[in-house]
Amino acid sequence: MNRPPPLQANGAPDPALLSEAADWLLTLRYGDDAARAQASFERWRQQSPAHGQAWARAEAMLGVFAQVPPDIGKDTFQALQRPSRRRGMGMLGALLLAAPAGWLAWRHMPWREWSADVATATGERKSMVLADGSQLVLNTASAVDIVFTAAERRIHLQAGEILVTTHADPSPTYRPFVVQTPQGTVRALGTRFSVRRLDEHTTRVAVIEQAVDIRPMDGASRVLRAGTQADFETGRIGTEAAVENSATLWEQGMLLARNMRLEDVVAEMGRYRSGVLRCHPAVADLRVSGAVSLADTDAGLALLARSLPLRIEQTTRYWVTVAPR
Repeated sequence: MNRPPPLQANGAPDPALLSEAADWLLTLRYGDDAARAQASFERWRQQSPAHGQAWARAEAMLGVFAQVPPDIGKDTFQALQRPSRRRGMGMLGALLLAAPAGWLAWRHMPWREWSADVATATGERKSMVLADGSQLVLNTASAVDIVFTAAERRIHLQAGEILVTTHADPSPTYRPFVVQTPQGTVRALGTRFSVRRLDEHTTRVAVIEQAVDIRPMDGASRVLRAGTQADFETGRIGTEAAVENSATLWEQGMLLARNMRLEDVVAEMGRYRSGVLRCHPAVADLRVSGAVSLADTDAGLALLARSLPLRIEQTTRYWVTVAPR
């Protein structure tokens, strides 16, 4: 009698089952005959509790898949034909094994746009002048709520990254200018600065002019001065460092790389294009120096391929890998 596949020590399903679950996930959503596949899928799912748990992990991803336009998902699914399709299933299984947040690489999160006062799509940047004369620039895939009252000027950063240039408040009474994230607040001290949500747990602040006061939800505050940046969480502020060039150059649609790892460059470029952009591990540690376009990521990728021993594998427009030549 065959024994059911065990769970791993950390409670996660076997990676092979996750790969199978990923295969079923795409088959049922994008396959040509999903109705016929349903019966076979049910037999697979009921083979063991481990199969059921693997599918539960996959089901948690359905909300993200639902936000991928059907034509994109179908084109990608059909292009991943064996053996290349099998490699694709392996990648999907690996993502299912990881935290669901890994799927945010798709960056299709319309709920943020629906609920936020101002939002940008992937690859879009938006500049606006606020009621007090301050300038606000939203980077790619960003969303904010703007709340100005008689007591304060507050920006809730729901997602992404913003660049703020504060203006003297015309109000007769002093109103602090504050940017809020789940980790705490950043209070402007007459300044130009950027705030970026790195993930669900960390916010990065870079000060270009003058200073800001960072106040974590449950930690000590700190004044951060021009030319420095720091990451902070709910309970602490990290070590200060010199401001990275990318802190403001994105406003001009450029990334200035100075001896950056290729994997980091590709990850940054991936923020500005829909779909999945990944870097092959064999070339991840190559070093990159130079200006790369974020406004036209296809041109940026072509430049990398000309400058380094790389090739751009484009399974579809929405599934691209930077690989060794």
